[in-house]
Amino acid sequence: MKATVYIETSVISYLTAQISRDLVVAAHQQLTIEWWQQALPQFQPFVSPVVLDEIAKGDPDAAKSRMDSVAGFGILDISPDVRDLAERHFAAIELPDRARADAYHLALAVWHGVDYLVTWNCTHIAGGKVKLIVQKVNAGWGIGTPIICTLEELMET
Repeated sequence: MKATVYIETSVISYLTAQISRDLVVAAHQQLTIEWWQQALPQFQPFVSPVVLDEIAKGDPDAAKSRMDSVAGFGILDISPDVRDLAERHFAAIELPDRARADAYHLALAVWHGVDYLVTWNCTHIAGGKVKLIVQKVNAGWGIGTPIICTLEELMET
């Protein structure tokens, strides 16, 4: 049985976007392409309605490319328990309102017991402080926390 991975919106955006002039972003984009081709087949991938909503926005051609890239992936549902957990994460992390979706990404991966959550969002999802807070909130609920990481950290698989 394959390990499960929740793919957050930033990963899909990096996969399908035109290569950036910013060298760090361009390197992450290239790594995303390599990870998608080499490592992703070793996982059972999941997204959520939150991801689908975010990747459907913007330029219609770019949105279609993003949507096509996740066609066939499992979709995690947003239950009342996920909403409750997302709100607890949101409050505990003290995210800005514009980052409420990030609390949902965390809660979805946690509640559904996904093994890994991959992201390029190191500010609101994969930062060390955020990971610690999420683990404490989840422990209070008696549930585990997936490995929250960048693609770089999950490339060796």
